[in-house]
Amino acid sequence: MTRVLIIGLGAAVHVGAHLLSAAQSLGAEADLLDVTSAYAAPRWLAQINWRLRGHRPTHLDTFSDQVLRRCAEYQPQVVIVTGIIPPSAAALDALRVQGIRCVNYLTDDPWNRQHHTPWFFAALPHYAHIYSPRTSNLADLAQAGCSASYLPFAYNPAVHYVEAPPPAVAAQYQCDVLFYGGADADRLPAIEALIRAGFQVHLYGGYWDRSVNTRAAYRGIADAQTLRWAVAGARVTLCLVRRANRDGHVMRTFEAPALGACLLAEDTAEHRDLLGDTVPYFDSTDSLIVQTRKLIDQPATRADYRRRALERITGGGHTYTDRLRVLLAARE
Repeated sequence: MTRVLIIGLGAAVHVGAHLLSAAQSLGAEADLLDVTSAYAAPRWLAQINWRLRGHRPTHLDTFSDQVLRRCAEYQPQVVIVTGIIPPSAAALDALRVQGIRCVNYLTDDPWNRQHHTPWFFAALPHYAHIYSPRTSNLADLAQAGCSASYLPFAYNPAVHYVEAPPPAVAAQYQCDVLFYGGADADRLPAIEALIRAGFQVHLYGGYWDRSVNTRAAYRGIADAQTLRWAVAGARVTLCLVRRANRDGHVMRTFEAPALGACLLAEDTAEHRDLLGDTVPYFDSTDSLIVQTRKLIDQPATRADYRRRALERITGGGHTYTDRLRVLLAARE
């Protein structure tokens, strides 16, 4: 039986937690080492390391040593690192010498300027394999000396399922358009256009309260249950990619249909491949407004899109258990 150590964030909405749940469903022996401690520091020190030292975790070396100690105790066959996080290149080399296969499920694009991290670029070639949920950076990963392949995001059936809010609170989740995710600069024009057009918009995620144009629509940071209720209450759930991340799809591409959303998706090749004709698409602010208005005015059409997207995503092959099988399958 494979023993796997996952390095990532342990909160229920993060990929690390989803992979841990997937490993348990497969009957694998699995543990998660939460990376939060690598970044824990007084604000002034964290800012120095983040802004002046290339987004360096304050405790990169200490956490990397912790990874080595945990592996010595736990003896995993595979270590799965989720994204642009420690361990360091030296720690990865030490694990390779011990016969432990280290792979990275690269949840963000390291060539995104917001994520530029010299210490992580140094570590990248030391992974046995990189699994990227974006086709756009595979050539860059190969150029950087990495063995890499495409592996999309997924959904977690234990978290992402249809759940209506209790009647007593249902009204507070009702809206025309829901978006959950961070307030990236390239997302603001779409959201602002929807608000100007008169749609009732609800926003969950970081930093929407910082803009005067979106502050009134901000509903806070959502936990897993809040997201289930929010999607159930929304007529339309918007799926925006992160252009700075060179995304062709995002986590909500799978999560939102599994939650029962009528998904309105940004038009990308990956979205077309993954979702087919089960969702409507938009490719500009104007088409976003037109498509949203059509969906709001046509309840039967929304219901049909909900049903078909739910069936496509939950019909097989798109859970984090499916992704974990890939992450564990390749061996050197």
